[in-house]
Amino acid sequence: MTLPVSRDYPQSLADQLDRVLAQMPEPSGGPAVGQLEHALAEAFHVPHAIAVSSGTEALHAALSACGIGQGDEVLVPALSVVMTVAPLAALGATPVFVDSEPATLDIDYDDAARKITPRTRAILPVHLWGRMGDPAALTAFASEHDLVIIEDAAQAVGSSRDERAAGTIGAIGCFSMKDGKIVWSGEGGFLLTDRRDLAEHAVAFRSHWQPAPSGQASLSRLATNSRLAAPLAAIALANVHRLEELVLLRRAQTRHLLHTLRPVPGLTVLAPAADEHWNAFSPLLRVDLPGARTFTEHLAKQGVPNSTGSFRLVPCDTRPMFPRQDRPCRGAAQILDRTLAILLTERDTVATLDRYAAVITREATTWAG
Repeated sequence: MTLPVSRDYPQSLADQLDRVLAQMPEPSGGPAVGQLEHALAEAFHVPHAIAVSSGTEALHAALSACGIGQGDEVLVPALSVVMTVAPLAALGATPVFVDSEPATLDIDYDDAARKITPRTRAILPVHLWGRMGDPAALTAFASEHDLVIIEDAAQAVGSSRDERAAGTIGAIGCFSMKDGKIVWSGEGGFLLTDRRDLAEHAVAFRSHWQPAPSGQASLSRLATNSRLAAPLAAIALANVHRLEELVLLRRAQTRHLLHTLRPVPGLTVLAPAADEHWNAFSPLLRVDLPGARTFTEHLAKQGVPNSTGSFRLVPCDTRPMFPRQDRPCRGAAQILDRTLAILLTERDTVATLDRYAAVITREATTWAG
């Protein structure tokens, strides 16, 4: 098997960085961020893309732009990470964790409906591992309950479902460009929207409210400094130019690894839905072995990086910084306890993938729990 890898990329990235570094220091930031935003808007076919310093800051700006603030409640899947929820606390809003369906990984909308109160303002779906829930179900639920949709699509660049791209279903879609993401810049993020008012708010919010939105004065309210540094924008731009290649590469890596692991006892490939065009961010397998979570932790120690084993991913509603809810999210717990989500990067060669497969096969075959 040969993976689709661009041979001229290292030089093109070096050229891009050289141009930006030659312009520094430049107090205005130079053109790199604007060029990146233009490329992102074209790539995702949206009118507005705003680059920021991280995926967390993309969510922070998006939530603020949508008017989320003190005393508001936002529905968030417990099948998510703390970084998704942190901006809510910064704005004085309250996360209300909702469960997920183990069979589909989608939001449990019955549970979500039970947890709506008069203070509920938004729903924040999280496309964990690049997997998407049903867009029609999401938009229908949001419409019925008058909720704004703000997507955490940090891991979902290139995913789509029912011909709707991740990050373009709601009012704003938020992405991360941290190392390990398909489009990476070391650190960074961006948000997408088709609404000019939300875009103007996000632009102002990332830079101490300047330039201010139309009709407002610069520095007329407190905001943040979450600007993306020009050298990181240059790295991101070089990767956006090869976005299609990067998604194809991740899909080829995942396809190869899952094909190799398909016969392994106790492991079942988690396939996407029929109408889901998954970016294959992480190879996903259900673990039907005794002590499944312990097994994933054991694999991490054996050199196979994965979500639960390497990063101890647990349902967000069980984190100590959040009050315990009356209705714990047992579906999310079941998903995380029994899912092997293998972490990949574009540097993973066929030899690396085959080594992962050999370790997983050996350990699953001999595992006693």
